[in-house]
Amino acid sequence: MNLFSGIAYNLRGLGMGLRTPKLLLLGLIRIVAVIILTILAASLILAYHQEILALMWSKPESRWILWLWHVFSWFLSLVLVGLSAVMSYLVSQILFSVFIMDQMSRITEKKITGHVKESHNIPRLQQFFYLIKQEIPRTTIPVLLTLFLILAGWLTPFGPIVALISSALATIFLAWDNTDLAPARRLEPFKKRFNILMSTLPFHLGFGLLFLIPVLNILFLSFAPVGATLYFIEKQNAPNTH
Repeated sequence: MNLFSGIAYNLRGLGMGLRTPKLLLLGLIRIVAVIILTILAASLILAYHQEILALMWSKPESRWILWLWHVFSWFLSLVLVGLSAVMSYLVSQILFSVFIMDQMSRITEKKITGHVKESHNIPRLQQFFYLIKQEIPRTTIPVLLTLFLILAGWLTPFGPIVALISSALATIFLAWDNTDLAPARRLEPFKKRFNILMSTLPFHLGFGLLFLIPVLNILFLSFAPVGATLYFIEKQNAPNTH
């Protein structure tokens, strides 16, 4: 499957999510949760903005460089708000969004196939903690890698190229975070699932491109499990296509 297939599946999932009451409710819960956590985290960080600024650069007495200190203060505020948004996403994703995502994936699979296929080798509660365990590397490693690349772009003359690479990696891993839900629920080995990702990079890049649209990306991220599950189910029925 190619890049345009990825975009199409994301849009199909959003349409199905908005038309299905249970999926719509769960998607809205994810949106509200991320917004609330971001506001709380940003408020907490900005409340200590002056203390953080003082640790990095004390207010200069010279009027000649005071303006530069004010510019740095505003820049630091923007960076802190951005970091609070990233941290809020990580916290919500690991603590409870993985449960919501799994439920959205289950609802979608049952609606399409009439049942939910999963491993019966372990109890449901143990399976839930297994999903959380899988979510930690799927979520934290891509985000940390992206932040590292962004920092590298600032410190090297290859900033625009690094920015493109980091954006592509972020979209691919965010897409995989959703397409991996059903295979993880079936307890397929991590190595096998990662190899599947490597063999379908154009699809995942396309699926994740919509996550780059400002504001609307929250909407697409919240309903992404639906389109990702549609993709997994239909891919199973056509094992020779990629």
